[in-house]
Amino acid sequence: MTESTAPTPTTGDGAPGAENTPPHRYTAELAGQIERRWQDYWSDHGTYHAPNPTGALAVEGEPVPSDKLFVQDMFPYPSGSGLHVGHPLGYIGTDVYARYHRMIGRNVLHTLGYDAFGLPAEQYAVQTGTHPRTTTEANIATMRSQLKRLGLGHDERRSIETIDPDYYKWTQWIFLQIFNSYYDEEAQKARPIELLEKAYASGERPTPDGRAWSELSDVERRKVIDDHRLVYISEAPVNWAPGLGTVVANEEVTADGRSDRGNFPVFRKNLRQWMMRITAYSDRLVDDLDLLDWPEKVKSMQRNWVGRSQGARVAFVSGDEKIEVFTTRPDTLFGATYMVLAPEHPLVDKLTPAEWPGEHPQVWTGGAKTPADAVAEYRLATSRKSDLDRQENKEKTGVFTGAFAVNPVNGKEIPVFIGDYVLMGYGTGAIMAVPAQDQRDYDFAKKFELEIVRTVDPGEGFEGEAFTGEGAAINSANDTVSLDGMGVADAKKTIIAWLEENGHGEGTVQYKLRDWLFARQRYWGEPFPIVYDESGLPIALPEDQLPVVLPEVDDYSPKTFDPDDADSEPSPPLSRATDWVEVTLDLGDGPKKYRRDTNVMPQWAGSCWYQLRYVDPDSPDVFCAPENEAYWMGPRPAEHGVDDPGGVDLYVGGVEHAVLHLLYSRFWHKVLFDLGHVSSKEPYRRLFNQGYIEAYAYTDKRGVHVPADEVVERDGKFFLGDEEVAQEYGKMGKSLKNAVTPDEMSDTYGADTFRMYEMSMGPLDMSRPWATKDVVGAHRFLQRLWRLLVDEETGELRVTADDPSEADRKLLHRTIAGVREDYAEMRFNTAGAKLIELNNHLTKVYGSAAGTPREVAEPLVLLLAPLAPHVAEELWHRMGHVDSLVHGPFPVVDEQYLVEDSVEYPIQVNGKVRARVTVAADASSEAVQAAALAEEKVAALVGGKTPRKVIVVPGRLVNIVL
Repeated sequence: MTESTAPTPTTGDGAPGAENTPPHRYTAELAGQIERRWQDYWSDHGTYHAPNPTGALAVEGEPVPSDKLFVQDMFPYPSGSGLHVGHPLGYIGTDVYARYHRMIGRNVLHTLGYDAFGLPAEQYAVQTGTHPRTTTEANIATMRSQLKRLGLGHDERRSIETIDPDYYKWTQWIFLQIFNSYYDEEAQKARPIELLEKAYASGERPTPDGRAWSELSDVERRKVIDDHRLVYISEAPVNWAPGLGTVVANEEVTADGRSDRGNFPVFRKNLRQWMMRITAYSDRLVDDLDLLDWPEKVKSMQRNWVGRSQGARVAFVSGDEKIEVFTTRPDTLFGATYMVLAPEHPLVDKLTPAEWPGEHPQVWTGGAKTPADAVAEYRLATSRKSDLDRQENKEKTGVFTGAFAVNPVNGKEIPVFIGDYVLMGYGTGAIMAVPAQDQRDYDFAKKFELEIVRTVDPGEGFEGEAFTGEGAAINSANDTVSLDGMGVADAKKTIIAWLEENGHGEGTVQYKLRDWLFARQRYWGEPFPIVYDESGLPIALPEDQLPVVLPEVDDYSPKTFDPDDADSEPSPPLSRATDWVEVTLDLGDGPKKYRRDTNVMPQWAGSCWYQLRYVDPDSPDVFCAPENEAYWMGPRPAEHGVDDPGGVDLYVGGVEHAVLHLLYSRFWHKVLFDLGHVSSKEPYRRLFNQGYIEAYAYTDKRGVHVPADEVVERDGKFFLGDEEVAQEYGKMGKSLKNAVTPDEMSDTYGADTFRMYEMSMGPLDMSRPWATKDVVGAHRFLQRLWRLLVDEETGELRVTADDPSEADRKLLHRTIAGVREDYAEMRFNTAGAKLIELNNHLTKVYGSAAGTPREVAEPLVLLLAPLAPHVAEELWHRMGHVDSLVHGPFPVVDEQYLVEDSVEYPIQVNGKVRARVTVAADASSEAVQAAALAEEKVAALVGGKTPRKVIVVPGRLVNIVL
C-alpha cells in the first residue's frame, strides 16, 4: 500500500436521528463506510490473492512460500431466497481462521465457488419458462454481493461455478478417466482400461467363455471390457415417480413411499442406468479413515454406510437352483427354519411353481389362488414402499413362493418366502432366517407359524423372545460336525471350515455399500461425454470434443405420466432435443451417426472435485497442474511414522454431508490418485463440522407460522397484534418465518459487529440460539474499543508514546498467548472474550486519560483483525501504518510477562477448602506450609496442635490433615 492508494480515513456522522450522538462515534453508518472502502481496497489490490507455484496464478520471479494453508468451505447452492444469518456461520469461521494464519506469514488459499446445477433451478424454469442459467446466475450474483459485504477474505480469481462449461468440461474429463479404467484386484488400484484389453489379447487373462480374444467379434469384446469399467451401464433398481416423470433419490422418498416433492407414488423398478463401481473401493474407503483428522462421529457414519462385515456365503439348494445367502452368524445355521428373498430377487420367478405344494398354513399364501398371483400382488405392494419404510416397518409382511430349499447343515427342507424387509441392496438379497437368534425373524416366524429352533444358549433366567447375544452353541450338530458347547468365535470358524470342505459355502467379507447410481432424467446437469453407435454400446468422446455443452431447449420438464402407471418409462427433457441427440461425428474412422446420452449427471458430480479446480482455476490444458496440486494438497513429509494422506488442510461444513458427498468425493479422488493425476490419496485431510443457528418461531391457532419479527412478548406470553401465538424452537429458515438476513444486521450494526456476534455465540461446532437483541453487545464492544483509540468528538487519534504499566503488559501478553492459541484451535468465542477483557481493562485505565499507549493499542488492533477486519484495518491505518495488516504482523508473546510473581494456594483442612494464602511464586514448600499454618482461619482450626500431616502440592494447593 502507498500513501496515495491508502483509503482516506472516514470521520463519520452520528446515527440518524440521534441528536446527542458524538460526530465521530463508531455507528452503523460509520461502520458501513469503513467496510465498503476497505472491501474495495482489498479487491482492487488483490490482497487475498494466493500465489501458485506455476501457471497463470504464479508470481513471476518469486518462489511460493513453503508454509501454505488450504482452507475450504463446503460448496453452497445459490438459493433464490438469499442468505439468512445461519448460512455464513461457517464462512465467517473459516475466514477468521484463514486471516489468523495469513497474519502469521502463511500462504493461504481461501475462496468460494457455487454448486449451481440442480433441481430447484430446473423446477423454477418449468414453472416460469425462465432458463435455469438465468435464475442461477442471478442467485449467484445476489449471494456474492451478500458475502462480499461480510468482508470474507476470498481469492476471487479462484471462484468457480459448476455450470460454467470451462468447469464442467473437466467434470466430463474426470468421468472419462473413470470410464476408461478398471479396478485391478491384484494391485488394489484403478488402472487404464487398455491394460485390461492387452491382457485379454495376449491370453494372459482368459475370456469369460474361454474363447480366444481373436475369436470374439468387436461387439463381444466391447461387452467384455464394458463389464469391467469403473463406470458401466446396468439394469439397476431405482425410485421411479411417474407423476414427476423422473427418478428420485432415496432421500427424496417419504416413509410411506411417496415423493417429497408433489406427494406422488414412487415405484421400485429396474432401469438402464449409469453406475459407478464405488464398491471396488470399499476397503480403502474404510481403512483410510484412520489417516484422516475427522470427527469420530463422521468416520463412524462412513464405516456404517460401507457396512463391512465378516461372515460366510452359504448355498441353499431349491430344485436346480442355488440360493446364496450372506450371514455374519454362520454358527446359527442349524436354527435356520425358513428363507426370505427380496421381492426383486432374480430367482423368485424361477423358484415359484405353478401350484401350491402340499399342505401349509393358509397364512403363508395371503389368500392368493396361485403362487404366481401371490408373488405379483406382493411385489406391487412392495414397489410402493421406500427402502427406509421397508427397513423400519415393524410389521413384518411376506408371502410364500411355493418353493422349498434344503438347509445344507441338516438336510431339512425349509419354506422360501419373499418379504419386503429384505433388500437387494445388501448382501445377496436373500437371508436364512434364524428366528430364535434374530428379533425380525422371530416376529416373522410367529406371524407365519414357522418353526423356531434355539441354537445359542441364552443362559438361565432368559425370558425374551429372540436371543441376540453370545453364548455356547446348542442343537447344532450333524453326523460330521458338532458346534455344541463352543463359543461364537470357535463355532464360526468350525462351521465355515465345514462349509468349505463340503462345497456348501465359504468365508467372506460383505458390504452394505452399493454401486453409485449416476444418472438423472433431468435437464439442468452435466451432459455425459458419451455417444452410442448402432450396437447400443457406449463410446467415450475424445478429449478434444469436450465440453459437451447443454443444448438450449424450450421445455425443461420431463414427460410425466399417470401417477399410478408403474410400467411407464422415463423420457428426459434432452430426448426432445433431436438435433443435439442425433449427431454425426468423426471418432477416428470417418463420419458416422451417433446418439448422445439423454440423461445428465447427478448434482454430486461437480462437488466431487472442486477443491482441485480451486487450486488451478485458469489452466486450459489440465484440470489441475501437478505442481500446484502437490504444493496445496500433497502429503506432508513423514513425521514420527505418520502416513499423511494429503488433501485440503481444513474443510468446514455441515454434518448433513457426512456420508454421501464425502464418500463420493473420496472415491473420485482415489481414482485420480491411482491413475497418477494427483499426489494426495485423500481430498480432505481435516474436517470440521460447524453447528447451526437456531431461532424461535411462532404459530397461530391454526398452526400456521407467522413472521417472528412481528411477534412481541407481554407478561411471559407472545402476541401477533392482539392474537396470542405459540412459541417453538427450530433451525432458522424461510419455512418457519424466523429468518434474519445478514444484510439487516449489517445495516443496523455493521458487518464487523455481525461477525463478532456470530463468533461469540458459542463454540463453532455447536448449534446456538439466535437473539437479535443480543447483537448490540458486540456492537458496544467495538464502540468501546473505537472510543479507546479515537476521540468521538474530534476524530483525533487517542494513541500516545507513553509506557504502559507492568500490569498492563502482563495482561496484554497473557491475552496474546491465549488469543493465538484460540485462533489456532478455532475457539473464536473464547478469543473474543479475551479481547473484551483486555479492552475493558484498558478502558478503565486509559479511557479518561490523554490516550492509550501505542505499545498496547497496536497489539489490541492486530489481535482483533481476524474477527473484525474492517475496523481493525481502519484503526491500523489511522495509527500511521501504510501497509495493510492482512499479512501481519501478528503480536508475539514476550515470555517474561507470562511469569507470575505470586501464587494463590487454596488450603484444605480435612478435605475441605477453609482459606487461601498468597505467597511468592518461588517460595519453597516449607515456606508455603508455614504461611498456610499461620493463616488466621487455619490457625484457629488447628488450635495450637501439631497436624497429623501437611501436604504441599507445588503451585496448586495445601492439604492439612488434623
